[in-house]
Amino acid sequence: MIAEGEVPVGDSVEQSGANAAPAREERAARPARAPGNAGYRSGGDSRSDHGGGRRTRPRFFRPRRSVCSFCVDKKVIDYKDLGSLNRFVDAYGKIRAARKTGTCAKHQRRLAVAIKRARHLALLPFATSRMHRAR
Repeated sequence: MIAEGEVPVGDSVEQSGANAAPAREERAARPARAPGNAGYRSGGDSRSDHGGGRRTRPRFFRPRRSVCSFCVDKKVIDYKDLGSLNRFVDAYGKIRAARKTGTCAKHQRRLAVAIKRARHLALLPFATSRMHRAR
């Protein structure tokens, strides 16, 4: 039974004729988002979340330029000179980067060849025993 003032299910108050379109159901209102949380991809500037503003310290730090020790001393890189080669190999047996040792590109290439030759002749280890114990 339908009480007075109620609309039966499926019928619409707005329908007056045969050509009238069916009424659209109202969409549920979406919950409001927090002001700073626009979703996982915000597309905005990340500095705006952290206060923004100008930085007080300089942007880039320029360290003093290191000079290639081989260029300065006019030393020749030799694969048999293990004392000088060990300075350019870290504790794991890896060749240290030129930006950390300060060698120029030309001497870094020659140094890499000399270290590889010393490894091949078993003068330098490929990997340290420290690495084998970790497994």
